[in-house]
Amino acid sequence: MRRTTGALGILVLAAVLAACNAQNGGGAGAPPGAGGPGAAGPVEVGTIEMKAQAVPQTAELPGRVLASATAEIRPQVNGVVRSIDFEEGRPVKAGAVLFHLDDRSFRAAYAASAAALSKAEASQAGAQATFDRQQKLASTNAVSQQALDEARTAMLQANADVEAAKADLQAAQINLDNTQITAPIDGFIGTAAVSVGSLVTQNQTTAMATIRKIDPVNVDLVDTSANLLRIREQVSAGKLGRPEQGPPKARLTLENGAAYGSTGTVSIFTVDVSESTGTFTIRASFPNGDGILLPGMFVRASVDLGEMPHAFLVPQRAVQRSATGEPIAYVVSAEGKAEERKLVTSGARGNDWIVTEGIADGDRLIVDGFQKFSAGATVSPVAATIDADGVVEQTLQPAAAPAGAEATK
Repeated sequence: MRRTTGALGILVLAAVLAACNAQNGGGAGAPPGAGGPGAAGPVEVGTIEMKAQAVPQTAELPGRVLASATAEIRPQVNGVVRSIDFEEGRPVKAGAVLFHLDDRSFRAAYAASAAALSKAEASQAGAQATFDRQQKLASTNAVSQQALDEARTAMLQANADVEAAKADLQAAQINLDNTQITAPIDGFIGTAAVSVGSLVTQNQTTAMATIRKIDPVNVDLVDTSANLLRIREQVSAGKLGRPEQGPPKARLTLENGAAYGSTGTVSIFTVDVSESTGTFTIRASFPNGDGILLPGMFVRASVDLGEMPHAFLVPQRAVQRSATGEPIAYVVSAEGKAEERKLVTSGARGNDWIVTEGIADGDRLIVDGFQKFSAGATVSPVAATIDADGVVEQTLQPAAAPAGAEATK
């Protein structure tokens, strides 16, 4: 009996509390600002005034660093390496001697060609003297015309022999010079692929060493053909323009997330699209006096495409997604209500979305207090500011307490 009496007492107490709650209007009330019965009135929301401005448009693209010039060193003659005259991994100047090949056979060939030239020149002198003598005798009819013609032919043949000997001597000189292998460009040279005593052959497949010019460097960037078409549409529609002439500028972000200190310029746009990836290549050139950028590095580049003359920078915290995934934002209407707007974005800049449609000059964009209202609710705008980190700086009053409620101590 004692247990039954206790349960009955609990039921009676619950009924009394429910009756008191009904008398005090303690039922579930409408959300703040919803405008229904029992609403607490307009709720304060943080707003900023929107103004159109010219916004730079950029494209963030992946890329890879390339040397601006590359020279693979190969021998032009056959020979044995007698000396290596450079420090591996160090800069070299154009014209500096890199390798010496054994030149004894080439010196002998040069000497033989020089002797052949001397012999040809001696024959030329004799043929010339004979022709001059025959020509004088022919003027007095002392020799026949045939003898004069034979003398002329011998002289011309001797002249040709001299020219051939000169060409052979020049070829011998080129081969002799090629025993000293020099740097064709300025740059950094890698490791030697041969050692002293190695036999190398003319135009061999394997390079003896490679020189890369890394100041400036090239960066090959990749973008999709779809983005190219979108940019062209924006230019044709007047939504994107270039305020200044000259090649577009580009800035780099390194693999460690640090910004590269120097600005580059876009130099080449390829005119074909890859059949396998649907991308095309953009080449930019960057100064690299400190040697920070090395061939093969992966980077990200921000390429200036131009300016959008009439766009809005909308804080990312003010942009939400609809049920269909479209970007939306809320503005305070002329009637003081929260009005939903569908936005058209064109990339981001810092902590802001670049919005081209959906916002107008003078709109009061709601940036804070989203948990207090829904679309169509009456709101009370309070001017706010947003710092560089996207944090709202403002003071909102707390929501009003329900009527009749007593403060607790």
